[in-house]
Amino acid sequence: MIRLSLLALPLAALTLLPGCREETAALPEPVAMTEEAVGHYCQMHLLEHAGPKAQVHLDGNPYPLFFSQVRDAIAYQRMPEQSHFIAAIYVSDMGAEGATWQDPGAMNWIEAGQAHYVVGAAIEGGMGAPELVPFAERERAESFAAEHGGQVLALAEIGDGEVLAPVEFEGDIGADDDDEGDFEERLRALSGQSGG
Repeated sequence: MIRLSLLALPLAALTLLPGCREETAALPEPVAMTEEAVGHYCQMHLLEHAGPKAQVHLDGNPYPLFFSQVRDAIAYQRMPEQSHFIAAIYVSDMGAEGATWQDPGAMNWIEAGQAHYVVGAAIEGGMGAPELVPFAERERAESFAAEHGGQVLALAEIGDGEVLAPVEFEGDIGADDDDEGDFEERLRALSGQSGG
């Protein structure tokens, strides 16, 4: 009798296992980039900017966040204050048939974690910052790097400094001492104070 109940216990446990299994949801599908798509940070139409784009799908949100640059989407993912669960990130496959820097394509998306990135190329992204240029095929990434410079890395190999470090643009306020002095002079003029 004891032996029978010991055999019944494992069988009962096995029948309960499928109910305990955690359901894994399918990844959300990428969305076509249309004329209405705007960048999450800049709120400008994506099609007005050259270079690869990205879309980030947040859990529970039916609409993705679009990014004018791939670098910005990866920065969004890695920011410490990022609080929403990211269900998927898709990036433009710049090696897809017909993809160009001016027109990266509307539906040639690949999962960000599967892409091969050219980092440090001598070409700017859509917002004028350094860009991570994604390719589905490593050979195409290496060919791009041979032409434009940079190195080919997997997403996990890209350091935070490549995406989170501030970018100094030409003409930034405070870029040199003359700009700072001019700014202070204009500030004094606005407040009615005289210099010196």
